[in-house]
Amino acid sequence: MIIALHHVQLAAPPGSEPELREFYEGVLGLREVPKPAELAERGGAWFRGEGVEVHLGIEEDFRPARKAHPGFLVDDLDELVAKLPDAVSDDLLPGYRRVYVTDPVGNRIELLQAS
Repeated sequence: MIIALHHVQLAAPPGSEPELREFYEGVLGLREVPKPAELAERGGAWFRGEGVEVHLGIEEDFRPARKAHPGFLVDDLDELVAKLPDAVSDDLLPGYRRVYVTDPVGNRIELLQAS
């Protein structure tokens, strides 16, 4: 029986770690956590926040996820949107305000706040 979601894995191209850190730490407010030594050799980065973990793994033939995406609950959507001028909002999910953004490598990210 599933009891919780441990992490979400997204892909990224080689050498994109600095931009990923800037976005996931600097903009979204997650903190980078060290990868185990054996996995750190592969590149990428892991980020963690309250109840959420995102792993970004390096893929040589990377293509961004444009439809599949994580949906992150946030406590201040307006604050994040102010940092994300390309955010696209919709009102299609009852009970939530939400926007879509892309990370620096083109992966789709959904940010939601309860109405």
